[in-house]
Amino acid sequence: MCRHLAYLGHPITLSALLLEPPHSLSRQAYAPRQQRFGSVNVDGFGVGWYSPLRPEPVRYRRAQPIWSDQSFASLAPTIVSTAVLAAVRSATPGYPCEESGVAPFTYGRWLFSHNGVLHDLQLARKALTEATAWVPDALAPLDSALLFGRAVAHWQAGADLATGLAQTIRDVVAVGGGRLNLLATDGARVAGTTWGDTLFVRQTPTAIVLASEPHDDLHWTAVPPRSLVEANEDGVEITPL
Repeated sequence: MCRHLAYLGHPITLSALLLEPPHSLSRQAYAPRQQRFGSVNVDGFGVGWYSPLRPEPVRYRRAQPIWSDQSFASLAPTIVSTAVLAAVRSATPGYPCEESGVAPFTYGRWLFSHNGVLHDLQLARKALTEATAWVPDALAPLDSALLFGRAVAHWQAGADLATGLAQTIRDVVAVGGGRLNLLATDGARVAGTTWGDTLFVRQTPTAIVLASEPHDDLHWTAVPPRSLVEANEDGVEITPL
């Protein structure tokens, strides 16, 4: 049910982060090692990153497998960033396979991804619509868009990055719940949740990576179920949800 990754650290090329590792996000699209739901992630991919040339993140999305996009393979070695959020998608049955449904979703400085599914989208829409920020990406016809709109509403109301994700989880659990592994970044911080699927963290002297599954065989730490992860240049903090 999708794989996603968030990076914060020293400048890195998109190729070095997403294409070159032995178990890269590109490989996880067709051969994930720890995916609990579904077997492949071929219904699109997306990457968001931050550039000194503009305040908002740049985004590249396609409704096709990541390995089949030769244009991305060509540009990825030339793009360098200190903060990246990327995902490969396995579409939930009943939701369209189109670019608008591919993470990351974005508004202002924020990038957002959801790995999972809402158990009762209709109930969640009825209960949460009035308090959801209907920014353009929140209008996509799928559950992840509703979650993004809800997170944006919390962020706009003053919640920090991680608190906005935690509040979104609580909102949805109250109206049916689901598998709610979320990732977000604003370019200076990354945050993630574990609620129904796996998340791993790798911290080095130069970078922090949060990922659905490790992209290499180096040292990674599994995040406990139902946890909130917050990370910035000062380190990583994991707390129960």
